[in-house]
Amino acid sequence: MPLPERLPRGARFGRRADVVYPVARLVQTVRLEDREPFVTADGSSIREIAGVSSGNAVNQSLAEATVPPGAETIEHFHRASEEIYHFTAGAGRMRLGGLEADVRAGDTVVIAPGVPHKLWNTGDEPLVLLCCCSPPYSHEDTVLLED
Repeated sequence: MPLPERLPRGARFGRRADVVYPVARLVQTVRLEDREPFVTADGSSIREIAGVSSGNAVNQSLAEATVPPGAETIEHFHRASEEIYHFTAGAGRMRLGGLEADVRAGDTVVIAPGVPHKLWNTGDEPLVLLCCCSPPYSHEDTVLLED
């Protein structure tokens, strides 16, 4: 059903009336340099842009992750979360299930729940990616596969 050209005053978008989104305005200015980085269960350093802990999303999270030159993440999977990795800088190698391939800035990888994955930074600069998780990232949803 197409949206009307003008919504009545007080009308809201969305399908779920039982969820109150904590968004005060349409456009939010989120500066990465203002976000405190933290280390995820797989060992990567991330700064959340949107998500439950940032207080601006309910059903998904978006973070910038960085893997330093020569470093790697711990192979892992997520029980419930689907992830999308979009690489914005650097180069590396990724394992997804039983497949491995080189990745670089501009590449995008979709990771289904339950599929093991791992990143190696094989380049001379940080491997940087945007990571979107739905449902939002949580340590409890992450299952580590290496010691």
